[in-house]
Amino acid sequence: MLTEGRPRVILIGGREAKDGNRLILGEVAAHARTGALVVATLASEEAPRQWATYREVFTDLGVPEVRHLAIESREEAADPAWAAMLEGAGCIFFTGGDQLKITTKLGGTSLYSSIKAAFRQRGVALAGTSAGASAMGETMLVSSGPEGDAENHKVKSAFAMARGLGFVRDMVIDQHFAQRARIERLVGAIAENPSVLGVGIDEDTALVLDGVEARVIGSGAVYVADGSCVTYSNISEVASERALCLLDVRLHVLVHGSLFNLATRRPSPPA
Repeated sequence: MLTEGRPRVILIGGREAKDGNRLILGEVAAHARTGALVVATLASEEAPRQWATYREVFTDLGVPEVRHLAIESREEAADPAWAAMLEGAGCIFFTGGDQLKITTKLGGTSLYSSIKAAFRQRGVALAGTSAGASAMGETMLVSSGPEGDAENHKVKSAFAMARGLGFVRDMVIDQHFAQRARIERLVGAIAENPSVLGVGIDEDTALVLDGVEARVIGSGAVYVADGSCVTYSNISEVASERALCLLDVRLHVLVHGSLFNLATRRPSPPA
């Protein structure tokens, strides 16, 4: 059941099912309530194809109105027509691609301010898949080299960081997690700042945030790395040529139906 007036965030690990049991996209559609669902393809090089796919899926799921937010540049973000598109929206959904494209197009623009106001003041839900999920945090992980690089275990290349949209606080979000073996960069991120939670989300899996409660849905797992009790790390610059070492990290592996309390940092098993 949705709580009226409380904005929610849905973080999706990518490659969510678009036919059959569309559990995750059904969750996104439900958050549009009786309003419009805005599909933002800012991250994608294939925006028209993504838009066609999601418009068909969300229409089939019963969303009364699906709109396309498709700016190509920061200059376009200043056009009041795009901010007007948010009026009457119940949910804004960011698609996958390159998360840096999202932040460089939106950051500091009037459109970003309008999205932030819709989320924080009007209770509009936010959702993101793949890059769209990573961009939700205050800080986001970005690729520093080829996936599977032989140097990825070293401090200097375990991860790279950039500013995110800031809609989700105290959390660094990674996606396609098990499928792309991204554990090094997630633990590297919390080694740099142990106060934040590292959240890795598998494909066809989502973490639904509602206040201090987070709920897992989908066919994969969500990995929550908590560095608040870390006793040692070699993340300093002088250790950049060494393998990353981090002691006393707490790791939770959550599946469909699991809950996680963001205030106490404690999980609950599936019912």
